[in-house]
Amino acid sequence: MTSSPLTILIGADTFPPDVNGAAKFAERLTVGLIGRGHRVVIVAPSPDEKFGKRIEVYDGREVEVYRLRSWKWFNHPWARFALPWEVRRDARAILEEVRPDVVHIQSHINVGWGLTREAHDQGIRIVATNHFMPENAAQFLPLPQFGVDWLIRRLWAVARKTYAMVDEATTPTRKAADYLERAVKRSGVHAISCGLDISNYRPIMGKRNDPYALFLGRVEQEKHIDELLYALTRFPDGSLRVVIAGSGDDRGRLEKIARDRGIAHRVEFRGHVDDETLRTLLSEAAVFVMPSIAELQSIATMEAMASGLPVVAANAMALPHLVHDGDNGFLYEPRDITGLAGSIARILDSSESEYQAFQRESLAIVADHDINNTLDRFEQIYRGN
Repeated sequence: MTSSPLTILIGADTFPPDVNGAAKFAERLTVGLIGRGHRVVIVAPSPDEKFGKRIEVYDGREVEVYRLRSWKWFNHPWARFALPWEVRRDARAILEEVRPDVVHIQSHINVGWGLTREAHDQGIRIVATNHFMPENAAQFLPLPQFGVDWLIRRLWAVARKTYAMVDEATTPTRKAADYLERAVKRSGVHAISCGLDISNYRPIMGKRNDPYALFLGRVEQEKHIDELLYALTRFPDGSLRVVIAGSGDDRGRLEKIARDRGIAHRVEFRGHVDDETLRTLLSEAAVFVMPSIAELQSIATMEAMASGLPVVAANAMALPHLVHDGDNGFLYEPRDITGLAGSIARILDSSESEYQAFQRESLAIVADHDINNTLDRFEQIYRGN
């Protein structure tokens, strides 16, 4: 775009080195906006016990980052959070120093809560993007289900007050936008894809000689990776293996399931992998599987599609926006192991021409999610267009 550069302050409760979809989106958005000539400043919890302003480098771009004093989440291996009242105190000074044209919060929780109130008081334009699904947080709460339900209602009540102060709200898909509108009682939420740089991926057309099903993402219980392992038991030795790329608390339980079911020799836990290894895993897989039922978009699924993979995914939340049943893969009903195994088998048993048709359709669908389209939309919203 040819308009004058903006100063954009992005507030995030999670930002690299955190590994999750929201952090990855914030990083890609930041790098893309800087590449277009804008000044982007990040406000996020510190990943360690050091806080203050620093320069961090992402994808070769220097980024101004204000790291807030943070506290470790008591039953999570790496998550840290900033206290909302401390965020608000620090936000006042940061906003006065940076003087942004727009504040873009990535969460209505602690960082977003404090930044929104201070930006609102200072008359600064505010855009809010929601990546929050209650199911993604519930597993970390040591509460009975009725307590979790009560807390979720309270969280959305607080969220409504925050969203009442913002000028525009966005979320990655139309279904997620409808969900947010109901939750915070607001209309006009924009559906803007998280986007990705499609040119970073390497599709290999054609069926695989050594087929494996790939899962990419956090290895946590809400991802329902165990369903993939149970489905693997339906396949004879030598016909399919599973590769799980990602780290998280559920790995031990999943390894035990694999041992107990006699499939440990066919399941490979790769942990967190670097970008080059990830691209290779995506390029060489036969099928990508996403069993999660709480995806507002699923960047991992888009990465698989950009790599030309057929996809089998749970028929839940936003995944049907990406997986068109029978076209680039199949949807199965959550917890239906027979349906999951059958869908994987349909892809593995397809002819060469049918398999490549799945691949071409994945590439065609994901083309609409190119990061440049995402950047165009946010630039327009930042300027009030």
